[in-house]
Amino acid sequence: MDTFELKKEQGRLARKVILHDDFTKVRTIGGVECVNADNKLIAVVVVCEYPSMKLLRKKTYILSDPLPYQPGFAAYREMPAIIEAYNLLDEEPDILIVKGSGILHPRRMGLATHLGLILNKPTIGVTEKLMIGNIENGKIFLGPELCGFEVKTREHSNSVYISPGHFMSLGSCLRIVRESIQYPHKMPEPLHIAHKIGKKMVKESTQILHPVYKKSEAVCEQIC
Repeated sequence: MDTFELKKEQGRLARKVILHDDFTKVRTIGGVECVNADNKLIAVVVVCEYPSMKLLRKKTYILSDPLPYQPGFAAYREMPAIIEAYNLLDEEPDILIVKGSGILHPRRMGLATHLGLILNKPTIGVTEKLMIGNIENGKIFLGPELCGFEVKTREHSNSVYISPGHFMSLGSCLRIVRESIQYPHKMPEPLHIAHKIGKKMVKESTQILHPVYKKSEAVCEQIC
């Protein structure tokens, strides 16, 4: 992975990002997350009704031998699998919430932003760790510019960090994430569902690849 060239590409793409709303009415919201399974990457895309958060559709794609993880370049590792899963949808969501950074990124080109540009779709980035920025009263700044928010979605849990990806204003980004939280879950409901599906697939694939685990569990049940 030539990170020097990728940084140049990210810089060029960042100039194309639009931070105002490119939607009027929101009827559906998608959730996107990738999870690791041995040497594979499982991309999960779900579509939920808005504002009820009822699950309408789910699609997955398994990518073998993805690019190695490099901080700041998650899009190049995860987007191939995400796009394959996304293309399986029979109807696109109005907005995508992505497990990854939006413009809260050293080159303003996190996974949510990059994916929004590629799909030409409004996106929001949500992470559990802050990659960059200074927090002041819940607002996250890169230098003097407001680029995202720190949001505590559940009592006694760590905050999440949100930022617009593409075709999304700061105000709408914050509002939509807050409206997508369902108690007692910490993450927006589309991401919570996508994560749950991904982890289930990882568990199932592990049991298929390593059936001895299942035998061990059965023996344990008999003894315990």
